[in-house]
Amino acid sequence: MTEKELLYVEDALGHEQYFQCQCRDCASRIQDGELRGFAQQLEQKHRDIFQSFYSLL
Repeated sequence: MTEKELLYVEDALGHEQYFQCQCRDCASRIQDGELRGFAQQLEQKHRDIFQSFYSLL
């Protein structure tokens, strides 16, 4: 893996961590159960994407 590719993966990991945090924060604030569940699903999806990127390293 080139240095440029590594920097791209590191950047993508940072973005996915940020999205996870934002989804978790939103889910904790939402009172509607259906919307809260959707935000939690998004958090899980970003967690899975993070793991996919991490496995490249």
